Amino acid sequence: MLDLRTLEQNPGEARQKWADRGVTVDVEALLALDARRRTLITEVEDLQRERNTSSKEIGKLKQAGEDASAAMAAVREIGQKISDLEKEKEEAATEVERMMLSLPNHAHESVPVGQSEADNPVIRTWGEPPSVPLEAKPHWELAAHLGIFEFERASAISGAGFSCLTGSGARLSRALVSFMLDIHTTEHGYREVLPPFLVNDDALKGTGQLPKFAEELYRIPEDGLWLIPTAEVPLTNLYREHIFTEEELPTQLTGVTPCFRREAGAAGKMTRGMNRLHQFDKVELVMFAKPEESYQRLEELTGHAETILQRLGLHYRVITLCTGDLGFSSAKTYDIELWAPGQEAWLEVSSCSNFEDYQARRAKIRFKEEGGKPQLVHTLNGSGVALPRLLVAILEQGQQEDGSVLIPEALRPYMGGMERITP
Repeated sequence: MLDLRTLEQNPGEARQKWADRGVTVDVEALLALDARRRTLITEVEDLQRERNTSSKEIGKLKQAGEDASAAMAAVREIGQKISDLEKEKEEAATEVERMMLSLPNHAHESVPVGQSEADNPVIRTWGEPPSVPLEAKPHWELAAHLGIFEFERASAISGAGFSCLTGSGARLSRALVSFMLDIHTTEHGYREVLPPFLVNDDALKGTGQLPKFAEELYRIPEDGLWLIPTAEVPLTNLYREHIFTEEELPTQLTGVTPCFRREAGAAGKMTRGMNRLHQFDKVELVMFAKPEESYQRLEELTGHAETILQRLGLHYRVITLCTGDLGFSSAKTYDIELWAPGQEAWLEVSSCSNFEDYQARRAKIRFKEEGGKPQLVHTLNGSGVALPRLLVAILEQGQQEDGSVLIPEALRPYMGGMERITP
């Protein structure tokens, strides 16, 4: 959530920043409503003081044996005015909060202005396109040949958009999780966390999923809980309403969880096979940093995700999301995309974002320097990385003429020494 006082100081700049993101905001209407809310607070306080004074006068009249009925009627009238104004004040406050929660973050000044993913610049590419058979197969054909995924049976159990890994496919997934967590915890300085997979409304509001993306999420109304769309939600909210010491920053967390997404409105996108699922596993990276260090930390976090792909020898590229393609809560995002030769497509496998103080303001996450006042931290997160498209890239980039798939050398110790997957 943005700072309302900052919007008040420069509404024109705020309006332009939202326009760069393709969002039209009536900033003046928001500020007018908040001004009315503050006026109502003052009016209520004035009336409360007047009522207190009048109540004392009533006491004096009664002690003197005089008629206090007129004064008592006046106090009742003041009380009714206070009640009416309190109601109006609460309605205004609720509407201001609703409007503020619905507004996306402002993009950092370094983010390129653009309208869609077509305007996202590529900032670097790593590795060379893999040597694959002339007629490279997509992963769903490879998986059928190898007998490692059960797409049809998963659909029979849960419907479209779900997968089932079997045999070497399941083992490969497990190996990747262990491989990634080992690197992030022993080399990159993250503390591993296994968080809850169900969260409440406040947790989702804190990271920006609610109220904007309610229809994208799976909800359990009887319990007032939601299935997490990403480990970002529970990991970030571990420190909701917390004050870090300066020495505790940066704090770095990692964890693997299933992610549940309804993907409402995703029809028409590339959804075949493992490309887009309602349930998938993902290793997440979360950082809490001092504001002046957060963009340095974003580069580090992105590098941590890239390390995984480099160790696996996978061809990938990094792009900067333009203003029109930027996520709702993000101030700046790098997407990492893996090359899928069987589909001749780049597939996003990680988004690494700096939210600045947008999430911290919602979740009340702060830090305190020695002798100073508490101030908001900056939060960052990134996929370190997501499993389905990583599996896709390993299969499609590692496919051989004989139909087998080479296992990246770094993974072989986690696969019992297995060098390739065969039928």
